[in-house]
Amino acid sequence: MSFEVPDIVGERLILRHLSPQTLRDALAQRFAEAAAALGAALPAAWQEEAAILALRLQDMESDPAYAPWSLRAIILRDSGEVAGHLNFHSQPGHPYLQAWGEVELGYTVLPAFRRQGIAREAVRLAARWAHEEAGVRRFVLSIAPDNLPSQALAARLGFRKVHQVSDPDDGPEDVLIADWPFPEGPVAGRE
Repeated sequence: MSFEVPDIVGERLILRHLSPQTLRDALAQRFAEAAAALGAALPAAWQEEAAILALRLQDMESDPAYAPWSLRAIILRDSGEVAGHLNFHSQPGHPYLQAWGEVELGYTVLPAFRRQGIAREAVRLAARWAHEEAGVRRFVLSIAPDNLPSQALAARLGFRKVHQVSDPDDGPEDVLIADWPFPEGPVAGRE
């Protein structure tokens, strides 16, 4: 199964799917090929994202229907720069969510682009897409208790803590849920 995954486009951002071939190129450090396929240059920091690239490639190879929910580059519309990435950890309704929500989001904003509202816009765009595409209403985030910027972003988006888990790789994480639509919150709020 192979198909084109459309961009999710917002006021400042484009969330562009990283195809299996683009992920293979990035993992093999063929950055020029990956950038050409993506239509945006990959920053040097992209090399540090190998674990998530490999995981999402494996997920799409195991289940090609997962592709639209998989890893997307966060691209700034004005400059074409890659500011980070965002993904859903699974398709909606995966049993690991234990009835907390329908789908879990994860995101990373690269250091040079933090505190500019990019994470907030990216999460809102992805959630709106999931709601429109599949009727998703309840979203899950897992955030380390000491990740204060992400905890603050989650609170501004209406997420509330329902549980804490111990991730074997990342340590303790708060499980937070919120229903769509997220509150608008203060426009001046920055992540």
